[in-house]
Amino acid sequence: MSEVAELVAQLVAIDSVNPDLVPGGSGEQAIATFVADWLGHAGLEVTLDEPVPGRPNVIAVARGTGGGRSLMLNGHLDTVGVAGMHDPFAPKVVGNRLYGRGAFDMKGGLAAIMLAGAAAARAHLRGDVIVTAVIDEEHASLGTESIVKRWHADAAVVAEATALDLCVAHKGFVWLDIEVTGVAAHGSRPDLGVDAIVQMGKVLDQLEALNQRLQSSAGHPVLGAGSVHASLISGGQELSSYPDRCTLSVERRTIPGETPDSVEAEIQHLLQQLAAEDPHFHGSVTRGLARGSFAISEEAALVQALRQEITGVLGRAPAIVGVPWWMDSALLADAGIPTVIFGPGGEGAHATVEWVSLDEVEQCATAVAATARAFCA
Repeated sequence: MSEVAELVAQLVAIDSVNPDLVPGGSGEQAIATFVADWLGHAGLEVTLDEPVPGRPNVIAVARGTGGGRSLMLNGHLDTVGVAGMHDPFAPKVVGNRLYGRGAFDMKGGLAAIMLAGAAAARAHLRGDVIVTAVIDEEHASLGTESIVKRWHADAAVVAEATALDLCVAHKGFVWLDIEVTGVAAHGSRPDLGVDAIVQMGKVLDQLEALNQRLQSSAGHPVLGAGSVHASLISGGQELSSYPDRCTLSVERRTIPGETPDSVEAEIQHLLQQLAAEDPHFHGSVTRGLARGSFAISEEAALVQALRQEITGVLGRAPAIVGVPWWMDSALLADAGIPTVIFGPGGEGAHATVEWVSLDEVEQCATAVAATARAFCA
């Protein structure tokens, strides 16, 4: 088995299911210990940071000789659950593919940056190369949130799977709860009751119209338009009563230029319009979790350096892409670290069959190591 395949297999064999997603999940302690030991033996200076007790981040530095730019390489340790999978922690190689939970999302990418970090330690660059292997990306990103409070770099590469394309943008999201209140009454007294569920129907109509407006807008040149959808709804107590309350949970996917404040104001305006049209309508909105969108210029120094090295490895220029899902890259960018996303390909994120391309893990590691030599020299 090659060095690349062996490392990915060792990572996949370690159960690191996020316990905030799956009660009783093993968490990241065991895999963090493995990663810390591996990087320490490769010559990096290793520090553990526990944003959550018993769930450590690994920060490993290939210390530079001085005067060069620093580069952070970021990947996450945790995975989603394994329900429905057969032998999820028994890595299996078939041709160029390695199968197992986390192979694609994202232990293949993690292996690539570990190998690149080891190469940087051997290269004795002027600038530091900082490998951050973080917890909790699959839930609340507490790992990278902790990293940016204590560590900084001149640029960062997040090794999430991109099939060796260069990802320069992704969407954000805002979760909101909309509550509509009515008047409770016996089902036989329509003269007294105001049906909160029916009133919420008006909100659903307006959300559909809002989504159509968003989809028809010019949007972002790489990401396209934002969107909104209704996710969860609850209301009512029994069949023979008018419901006095209905709650709708909404997700709004955002693009650069849209903020949690602007999204909340957008929904608040929608509710105010409905109230102006119907004196019986009473609605309110509460903002929940929000994560910002991310974008970096294609002309940024890191993008150009990585593009050049990828071209040298692949013999072709990588595609410049954006993706609709959220990643830790936004937290790094918000902390003032120019960031790009680049990782190997495969399939099966959060699915019952998951695999990563071993060839692409090796090509990713080679391109990132070459970028570190160019950027941190």
